[in-house]
Amino acid sequence: MDLFDAIYRRRDVREFGNDEIPQETLLKILNAAHHAGSVGLMQPWNFTVIRSCETQSAIADIVAEENNKAAVNYTGEERDKYLSLHLEAIHSAPINIAVTCDSQRGGPHVAGRNTMPETDLYSTCCAIQNLWLAARAEGVGMCWVSLIDPERVKQIIGIPADIKLVGYLCLGVPESFDDRPHLERQGWKTRTPLEDILFFESWGHQQMMDSSDTESPSLIKRGVTSP
Repeated sequence: MDLFDAIYRRRDVREFGNDEIPQETLLKILNAAHHAGSVGLMQPWNFTVIRSCETQSAIADIVAEENNKAAVNYTGEERDKYLSLHLEAIHSAPINIAVTCDSQRGGPHVAGRNTMPETDLYSTCCAIQNLWLAARAEGVGMCWVSLIDPERVKQIIGIPADIKLVGYLCLGVPESFDDRPHLERQGWKTRTPLEDILFFESWGHQQMMDSSDTESPSLIKRGVTSP
């Protein structure tokens, strides 16, 4: 699959079929994640692959609790709609992966991290994005489960106290990939147009200067749009 195809066709998958992910494919996807960029080449990530139904069930219980807590932020029809969104896929996914960040990896000083120490977390997120795109290219679906209590999940998996849990992922082979994001299909949210969040030269300046003209035509007029 072309890189841009993988980007535009990536989805947060919530339903998986019965097909297993071959070990070779899983390692290929994880190796792609491991080749993500990281500040100072600190590579702060670890990947814990979880296949145990018992472990998955324990974490699914935490997700259910956190989902109910989150539902109190909504009322009436909006609350009903939120509870119908199906925001995790732990029970239907054959493989779960806990992605963690070791802030101390690389020693007390990591090149490029002096004024922005949180770049260890950013680097770990780059690894997750690599994993997601590689999975899509291999026909594997992924769901990033954010409705968790990180500390409770860490205790279940045995993650040391000083290690940050960044992402809890569900992987499996879906019966199909949706043409639109799950939350968009459910009428919860739509993708913001690129021109609404793109500035040039200074914050809030949305006009792109054309070097061949003294005017500053809009992004739309130049035909720069996102799929």
